[in-house]
Amino acid sequence: MSGFHDAAAWALRRLDPETAHRLTITGLKAGLGPRDRMAADPILATRLAGLDLINPVGLAAGFDKNGEVAGAMLRAGFGFVECGTATPMPQAGNPRPRLFRLTEDRAVINRMGFNNDGLEAFTANLARRPRGGVVGANIGANKDSADRIGDYVRGLSAVWGVADYVTINISSPNTPGLRALQEKGALADLLGALAQARRGLPLLGAAPIFLKVAPDLDDAEVGGIVEAAVDFGLQGLIVSNTTVSRPKTLVSAHRGETGGLSGAPLMERSTALLRLFHQAVGGRLALVGVGGIRSGADAYAKIRAGASAVQLYSAMVLDGPGLVPRIRRDLAARLRADGFRGLAEAVGAS
Repeated sequence: MSGFHDAAAWALRRLDPETAHRLTITGLKAGLGPRDRMAADPILATRLAGLDLINPVGLAAGFDKNGEVAGAMLRAGFGFVECGTATPMPQAGNPRPRLFRLTEDRAVINRMGFNNDGLEAFTANLARRPRGGVVGANIGANKDSADRIGDYVRGLSAVWGVADYVTINISSPNTPGLRALQEKGALADLLGALAQARRGLPLLGAAPIFLKVAPDLDDAEVGGIVEAAVDFGLQGLIVSNTTVSRPKTLVSAHRGETGGLSGAPLMERSTALLRLFHQAVGGRLALVGVGGIRSGADAYAKIRAGASAVQLYSAMVLDGPGLVPRIRRDLAARLRADGFRGLAEAVGAS
């Protein structure tokens, strides 16, 4: 069946990217998605901020914006799935076209702009999902909001109890001004408000909170973000989101499009940043490595740089769902070849 689904992915790649994505979500909701038949390999089992993962390969936010197909993606072989980004009010996002495949560069550019159906629909979908497996909720602020910190507080309260973890997304380049929340004073205000809101939420269903950061940070900003995350009681960091930079190596006709670049060109920078965060964290926060993963070797590099788990999205757009079991097999083989008895032993080994 994997061959069939890879063929379907090939056919979808002939369509406009956003049309193909919507058709994929529709098919997954109808039960047409791939089912992973590979037995779970115990060497890949790991813990992420107290969450038990059957394997460390997660689906990044952006694919399942409204929390509609989390169960289907877990069945496809992901060890965990992050849904969103969800904003308090529904919003259409930026004008189309806003999603571009850079096939020659193994990359994607998007300027979606947090298009989603809003928190009410998002939380209802997550509440209906089949139980079992780890599913996270990625929350953001509305573009025209007069109180963006208030939007994140609303998001945290709304998804509490229906998600296994919560990601605070302040690193998308496609909502004007959003990345300014990563600056020291603004970040303290945001995390302080979230910490206060969290104290008023029930302990039952308590979920770890992650902060998703941009790859375009200055190296000097890393320490301040880590200390703020620790001081305000976060459990982890996701390193990193898409980049606004454009490497000179890009050759695709779409390379000049505005938006966030993801995929292979992001691998080197995001991994170097991950390594800096690992050094600054000193074991106090869990790290998730994201950016450019398209093979077991890439996933292994992230883990050795300090990630307890990884996420991907762009590579699946380009290579199809059969990529996930291939990454898992290769990662397990690499761990064994280097003498590790479990994935946790390899975290930060570089």
